[in-house]
Amino acid sequence: MDFPRRRLFRMLLIFAASSGVLLTLYSSVGQRSQEPGAPARSITSPRAFEPKAPNAENRKPQRQLCQHRLSLAIHKDHHFRGLFDLSTPVLLWSGLFTQELWNNLSHYKVPYGWQGLSHEAIMSTLRLLKNPESAELFGPSKPLSCIRCAVVGNGGILNGSRQGQKIDAHDYVFRLNGAVIKGFEHDVGTKTSFYGFTVNTMKNSLISYSSLGFTSVPQGQDLRYIFIPSSIREYLMLRSAILGVPVPEGPDKGDRPHTYFGPETSASKFKLLHPDFIRYLTERFLKSKLMNTRYRDMYMPTTGALMLLTALHTCDQVSAYGFITSNYQQYSDHYFEREKKPVIFYANHDLTLEAALWRSLHNAGILQLYQR
Repeated sequence: MDFPRRRLFRMLLIFAASSGVLLTLYSSVGQRSQEPGAPARSITSPRAFEPKAPNAENRKPQRQLCQHRLSLAIHKDHHFRGLFDLSTPVLLWSGLFTQELWNNLSHYKVPYGWQGLSHEAIMSTLRLLKNPESAELFGPSKPLSCIRCAVVGNGGILNGSRQGQKIDAHDYVFRLNGAVIKGFEHDVGTKTSFYGFTVNTMKNSLISYSSLGFTSVPQGQDLRYIFIPSSIREYLMLRSAILGVPVPEGPDKGDRPHTYFGPETSASKFKLLHPDFIRYLTERFLKSKLMNTRYRDMYMPTTGALMLLTALHTCDQVSAYGFITSNYQQYSDHYFEREKKPVIFYANHDLTLEAALWRSLHNAGILQLYQR
């Protein structure tokens, strides 16, 4: 008599899973009421900067669920719960451009605003980012249940790490600056979903690391480029990339963007970080003491820090590889260097502060930091 009961129970369980009942029960975990004293904006609320993709209800949900969703880890941590605001717009597009925004950002220097920049250059660039897809990092093909991201820095800790397969197993992989892959596939993987940069860091990487294997920017049909607006150069390069024309003015005048990003010029290929988002990240997570020194106008978070914090505000799970750790002196500055070189602490960045942040986020269970 017991066997038919077990069989019936299994059939009911299968029916519940296939009908979405189990998924609904799991999702309800993230809808718990906020604890007393928590910020007014719930970190588990829908992300305002990620509009629902068309016909999302008709797509079959992915089977995989998040066992360790970072938003829940943030909610449990008193310190980081007061810092994170997951409703902050990450990307800038035409739908956000208003006179009020122009007036507000005109009070801040780049990368935190538009002070001293041409209104026409900003407006003509943002006008091209008119598709709602420009407002979200992930396209319609994104997983519905759990977005797992790997952010790959260029730290020497990755040399000999054999983390390539684990990195490529993520749904999306972020890379930045001199992202050398050939010859280091076993250590850093081969998959690239997003490449983050400023025009300055991209061009400097192509010059400085060409002899070490970085001879071109990553390209691919499904790859997206994330512009970090550190000057007018990003707006001009982005506009020219979408229009498929040479850069008309400035330090990059005459540059043909397709030599960097490939022949595809669709606006959906390019993303632009919001200056407000960069300022929010700096004020809450990376407010360095350098801002009180003569280097204050030079200081900004590293490209890697901005990409990692971007992932932490858009993905459900984030792993960081190749970022500075407490034992950084054991490794070379970059994983692709043939001889060991010490990590250089430049005056425009605060690597000590960033290292402390990654360690704290890892200890809080918000981030998985690769360490050796």
